[in-house]
Amino acid sequence: MKTILTLILFSSVSLVFSQTKTTQSLDDKYEGLTLYFYRNTLRMLNQTEDPGFDELIKDIEKMRFLMIDKTKSKFDQADYKKLLSGYKGEEYEEVMTGRYDGRNFDVYLKEKNGGIKGTVILATDSSSVIVLDILGKIALNRAPDLFKVIDGSTDIGGKIKNFISKDDDKDNHDKDEKKKSTKN
Repeated sequence: MKTILTLILFSSVSLVFSQTKTTQSLDDKYEGLTLYFYRNTLRMLNQTEDPGFDELIKDIEKMRFLMIDKTKSKFDQADYKKLLSGYKGEEYEEVMTGRYDGRNFDVYLKEKNGGIKGTVILATDSSSVIVLDILGKIALNRAPDLFKVIDGSTDIGGKIKNFISKDDDKDNHDKDEKKKSTKN
């Protein structure tokens, strides 16, 4: 009896803290930048102590930020469509698409018992795919604000820039090596 109760407890805990299998598969398949945030971590991003931002994140339990460089990973439109199908297969509903600051946004929600349990926000531009896989919810009209704060954060923005420049440095090194080998 004790073993069964323990198993049920661990199963329910893992269900509460699990995020989408689609995002996990994406992270496994493509090399990218992955960051995890909890509500307290997100509060630390609010360096201007904006009460509006605190209101925005109040219903987020956990968030996974995943950024994939399309060029490096050869991620194309067919991959994006497959990604969207994966979320739909996990019972997420498309609720919004839009464009803001040069990025296309797709927002998916998962409801259970009348409440929003998960939110996935995808942002794409010519060079990258960004996924915010959220356990919880945010006000949909404020999704771009969350991206603005993440981009504007000194620490996170630095990690993103380092991720992008690291890839550019590697490409330049590879090109230099290729030039050297063709000269010989």
